[in-house]
Amino acid sequence: MPSGNRLITLDARPEPVRLEAGRAAVLVVDMQNDFGARGGMFDRAGIDIAPIQRAVEPTARVLEAARAAGLPVVYLVMQFRPDLSDAGAPNSPNRIKHAPLALGSETPAPDGRPGRVLVEGTWNTAILPRLAPAKGDLVVPKHRYSGFFETNLDSILRARDVRHIVVTGCTTSVCVESTVRDAMFRGYHCVVLEDCTGEPIGAGLPRSNHEASLLNIQLLFGWVSDSGRFVEALAS
Repeated sequence: MPSGNRLITLDARPEPVRLEAGRAAVLVVDMQNDFGARGGMFDRAGIDIAPIQRAVEPTARVLEAARAAGLPVVYLVMQFRPDLSDAGAPNSPNRIKHAPLALGSETPAPDGRPGRVLVEGTWNTAILPRLAPAKGDLVVPKHRYSGFFETNLDSILRARDVRHIVVTGCTTSVCVESTVRDAMFRGYHCVVLEDCTGEPIGAGLPRSNHEASLLNIQLLFGWVSDSGRFVEALAS
């Protein structure tokens, strides 16, 4: 059932936050094969994808509840053109930082099909099957960490009068945090669901990048909650 302008109170850190259900959307950041699937870019590079995979089921529950309540669901997908013309010059920071991950290199998909790292239209940039977009969901391609950089994300949200963004996805300290920062600068209220986000960097350290980013977000850029609290608040 559509939520209309119903106000919901979501238990969050650093304090509960009130959301207008009729002006809220769920954002899924980069939950795609190259980051979260066996045989994807992270996995082939020896990066532990378990933190991202753990976020899949909680995110699936959030998407089911959001769709049932009539909230828009928007996916961000990190991808580049086949000629990499939108990745920046060869000596640009974006190209340099993606070089260790072999941006654009040809890699076979697990089923044997041809693939290319982070290139549009390939298995690599497809959304993880468990989180595949449903009819009516929106998909926004991006070519930098932030979902707002040179994309139509802002116009899509404003056209739907969205002011509250419930954020899921990966990785917490890179594309999630970058997008949340840019959203806050544009006046959006962001709530990051911690169990619906994942971060391999620093996962084995006493304090991970995931935890550091969540602390940063709750203090300066938005609020932090979890899937259970969000689903419960939406249903209450």
